[in-house]
Amino acid sequence: MIIEASSFPSTTIVVTDVSIKNNIAISILHIHTHDNPIAKTVHHVVHVTSTEAELFAIRCGINQASNHNDISKIIIVTDSIHAARKIFNPSSHPFQIHSVVILTELRQFFL
Repeated sequence: MIIEASSFPSTTIVVTDVSIKNNIAISILHIHTHDNPIAKTVHHVVHVTSTEAELFAIRCGINQASNHNDISKIIIVTDSIHAARKIFNPSSHPFQIHSVVILTELRQFFL
């Protein structure tokens, strides 16, 4: 899927990975468009859950990808489907701040 998607210049691929060790979350984010790296970011955060860190990584990826005018498709690759489901779950109160920002960015992208 990624090889096929990377052949289209209007598709951005966002790959996220989060790990927590000794109460420190490390979030790594890779963003590629048309087989060219756009950004690689690493965040270190203390006292957060893996779900919060993963939602933050997804949020940053969508934000950076949607800032490019020529992008029409964003593909998020994550190993944390439970975190991605939290974005669309309005009853998940602890994660609403991330959900609101992500959905706002997606709304602007689709407009």
